[in-house]
Amino acid sequence: MSSFDPRVDAYIAKSADFARPILVELRARVHAVCPDVVEGIKWSMTAFDHHGPLAHMAAFKKHCAFGFWKHKLVVGDAPKAQEAMGSYGTLTSLEQLPSKAQFARQMKLAMKLNEQGIKLAKPKKPEKQAEAPHPDFARALSRNKSARAGFEGPAPGQQREYVEWIAKAKQEATRLRRIEQALEWLAEGKPRHWKYMKR
Repeated sequence: MSSFDPRVDAYIAKSADFARPILVELRARVHAVCPDVVEGIKWSMTAFDHHGPLAHMAAFKKHCAFGFWKHKLVVGDAPKAQEAMGSYGTLTSLEQLPSKAQFARQMKLAMKLNEQGIKLAKPKKPEKQAEAPHPDFARALSRNKSARAGFEGPAPGQQREYVEWIAKAKQEATRLRRIEQALEWLAEGKPRHWKYMKR
């Protein structure tokens, strides 16, 4: 059975005149398709839950937005979604809402995804590549087989630590001392901060 949260009533009531009919209609559609939806206020907007976050709606100064939590799986790369944080772009009138049939199809898909426990894939952060070593460091590595193997073996993050440490040297003498130290540690297979690692 549908549960209406009085905080959502208050949220709609304090919204701009143009926004109220849009929010009322969207809320009614959500409850019509998903009778056991749980609504509330999260992140200062109306949130709908059904076996986890389902959708949200919000009113701004000049537009409203409605979005499915699993937007890409429900509506794909809808061009209108680029206009606002929701799935239907910037909504300023009831005429901009999708048809009731289309909305119901999308809502049922969103519900099914939650019921089946399907999660959104987290985008992978691209690994930051190490900068090119200082020419002096590169030459020293080319002449020291053990140190070169120690430098080329680890992950880019460990390579970057050595490269940045040497590049930050303000004086040539400091840079040369650091290169010498780096060659010794790399030949022993040690990362730059090996002293601080748990043993």
